[in-house]
Amino acid sequence: QVQLVESGGGLVQAGDSLRLSCATSGRTFSSYGMAWFRQAPGKEREFVTAITTSGGRTYYADSVRGRFTISRDNAKNTVYLQMNSLKPEDTAVYYCAATPGDVVGRSASYWYNDWGQGTQVTVSS
Repeated sequence: QVQLVESGGGLVQAGDSLRLSCATSGRTFSSYGMAWFRQAPGKEREFVTAITTSGGRTYYADSVRGRFTISRDNAKNTVYLQMNSLKPEDTAVYYCAATPGDVVGRSASYWYNDWGQGTQVTVSS
């Protein structure tokens, strides 16, 4: 099992930006596709974005496309989520997740074996 630890969440106002980080441990980080999910109060956990093992392809939920950017630094074993133009509906606990291999067709949570504990993002207004 790879360990994943999210950080960077907080309380911001609508229109602000925030960057989340997911620090991981493991000898084979570069062989995992990575994703961010989120869970808002009273809602199911939903897919936000994913990135392939090499970082060559990214995928976004329609609700965040154009505002959020996922990236990874395999040398640092870290995945990032840059969130711009935040909206109150972005309020949720954000989770980092890992899946063996690439992420094509893997927007469903059951593909992901390793999860972080989550970091809270709250957007006011």
